[in-house]
Amino acid sequence: MADPNERVELNTDQARAGATPHMTRYILPISLVLVIAIFAYIILR
Repeated sequence: MADPNERVELNTDQARAGATPHMTRYILPISLVLVIAIFAYIILR
């Protein structure tokens, strides 16, 4: 069993333990534009 007092040093990539694709920078603005367009269509109809 690991010693609870032992300090573990990890860099950011090891601590994150996963890939960080930058899809949010595309998905968020596209979905925001779509929502605004849909609401504008509903209001101006």
